[in-house]
Amino acid sequence: MRKTLLPLLLLISSAGTAFSQTTIVRDPEIDKMVKEASADSLQSYIKSLVAFGTRNTLSTQSDPKRGIGAARNWVLSKFNEFAKQSGGRMTAFIDTTTLQPDKRRVDTTLLLGNVVAVLKGTNPEDKRIFLISGHLDNMRTNVMDRTGDAPGANDDGSGSAAVIECARIMSKHNFPATVIFVTVSGEEQGLLGANFMAGKAKKENWEIEAVLNNDIMGSNNTSETNIIDNTRVRVFSEGLPAYETEKNAKNIRQLGLENDGKARQLARYVKEIGERYVENLEVVMIYRNDRFLRGGDHSPYVENGYAAVRITEMNENYYHQHQNVRVENGIQYGDLPEFMDFEYLRKNTAMNLSNLASLAKAPAMPEDVKVEVRRLSNYTSLTWKQPKTGKVKGYYVLMRETTSAFWQKKFFTTELEYRLPYSKDNYFFAVQAVNETGNESLPVVPAR
Repeated sequence: MRKTLLPLLLLISSAGTAFSQTTIVRDPEIDKMVKEASADSLQSYIKSLVAFGTRNTLSTQSDPKRGIGAARNWVLSKFNEFAKQSGGRMTAFIDTTTLQPDKRRVDTTLLLGNVVAVLKGTNPEDKRIFLISGHLDNMRTNVMDRTGDAPGANDDGSGSAAVIECARIMSKHNFPATVIFVTVSGEEQGLLGANFMAGKAKKENWEIEAVLNNDIMGSNNTSETNIIDNTRVRVFSEGLPAYETEKNAKNIRQLGLENDGKARQLARYVKEIGERYVENLEVVMIYRNDRFLRGGDHSPYVENGYAAVRITEMNENYYHQHQNVRVENGIQYGDLPEFMDFEYLRKNTAMNLSNLASLAKAPAMPEDVKVEVRRLSNYTSLTWKQPKTGKVKGYYVLMRETTSAFWQKKFFTTELEYRLPYSKDNYFFAVQAVNETGNESLPVVPAR
């Protein structure tokens, strides 16, 4: 398939004048991890999750075989199993909080629990955190029905399975930065688990640089229109920042950065890296925070100032979401495993994996990126400072036309400044740090 990210060819320059070309290569370690992602493993996780009968957040927490409590304990056991191969770097626990009835979707005192695995970074000076999330809970047609069977294979067994598989594979590798794997509860009850975790992160000043939230990502077909396609996946990202919008509005307007917030930059990164490592998969950027009439666990992070995106299958089938299992007018309703495409789920999981690994291996972002605007010129001059942490081979200066959705050119330099024969009035620019194995940081758009 055609890769949309500009050329996978870079314009390379050590002095800023003489150019040669080189091809972007895959990091062999990440390439190996991506190949380890298994459709069979993902299918086995979902089979186990469905076997709990229901995972409604309000369901039993005392039954060892049924309900949200049993499901949480099973995920924790998987994380602890993987931790044994991490050399002591991975720890797992259920992070709990007690909620009172809210007269909406919680009608009793509730012990809410997120299952968390922390893969600690190897560099003690690197405080960056990269987080992958899926929601463990599910629902029937009535979100308050805590006793009836609800398979929840795709919504969101698929996202939870992706989190578990990424933890399995990444636990065997070392990364300078910390990676957190979490299956949250309470999504269907109002993003309760994500609100709890995002609020805690903000209060404790966690340095979260990216959140990949996966929700409904394992089915290849639609209801009504009957489209079947397992080669495309969506990444949703906000435009204008939900956090401190008024504070940033003037700068956004003056520089024309309506399309360059943290989440949108992360979405571009997810597309580039995902398509670099996963064959026959196009990552489709959707320019809105979420779908109509729906919400996702990335939103609480966005609202707390973190870069967060939602990853969702391209074509949703509403017969198999939020539906009691039944046959009606010849149509099978219900979120059953037989309606999933596990090869498609494997590709989407591998896309997450490649991004998490690339981010966690990369140097931190360049500091104090500036563009010279004090004089009229048809050249653009950029300066920056080296990242706080990470071994840096050099820097990519990114460039795109103001109407382009994606970065179109990359220029390499080992210096802390770069001068381009392109007018700053006609293009957008950014800078990212890169290490010896080609892992890039998130891009930083220059300030004036």
